[in-house]
Amino acid sequence: MLHGPTPGPVDDDDLADAYPWPDTTERPYVRAMMVSTLDGAAAGDDGLSGSVSGGADRAVLRAVRRFADVVLVGGGTMKAEGYGPLKARDEDAARREQQGQATAPVLAVVSGSLDLPLGEGSFADSDVTPIVFTTEKADPTKVDDARKRVEVVQLPGEHVDAATVIDQLHKKGLGRIVCEGGPGLLNQVTDAGLLDEADITVSPMLVGTEKTPDTPMLKDPASFELQHVLTAEEFLMLRYTKADPSKQQGEDQ
Repeated sequence: MLHGPTPGPVDDDDLADAYPWPDTTERPYVRAMMVSTLDGAAAGDDGLSGSVSGGADRAVLRAVRRFADVVLVGGGTMKAEGYGPLKARDEDAARREQQGQATAPVLAVVSGSLDLPLGEGSFADSDVTPIVFTTEKADPTKVDDARKRVEVVQLPGEHVDAATVIDQLHKKGLGRIVCEGGPGLLNQVTDAGLLDEADITVSPMLVGTEKTPDTPMLKDPASFELQHVLTAEEFLMLRYTKADPSKQQGEDQ
């Protein structure tokens, strides 16, 4: 059930329309996908987000991915969560082609170590060649091995800068970006002022926060406005978009 501008039941086929993408010609649009339990945990006892997720949450994730250009994820999260290849969906082919998109989203992975699964059945078997962003100081042997299966982009510096990654993706014509974490990558994107939307699932569980990583404090708090709430299976799926600074200034005066 959708509570918002157009309330009412929503089936899985129409769910993507509840998460529209703006034009990204001039600048990218970055969405974050997050799940949190009632006590603020992002992972269960196994350290994975999947253990505090559910069918309703996964349906929203699929809907947001359907017409994205990129699924952006940190290498550690990709390995831990067991990401497989991203495949095209026949039912989305015509709409993606009409919008000038590839047959499926590109899986973009941020990894300084390049300690990634590259064998058969891994993320490297996606329908569109994945992109791995690493540093100029990455192990040359690992870089050569990765390039046999994926596109590798080496960036200057000792650490991969999230803002540079997003800029590079946009220059490739990939402006619809779904950032799925981990927490460190999301923190970088938000701190750089590049997060446009936060799609947050509230999971109906209490699990404790021992397995939830801490992240640094942001230079400035990032404020968002609630656009809608989806309810299903006791989960709340909240869609927030970046607050308009001029509107906030007017309210503060």
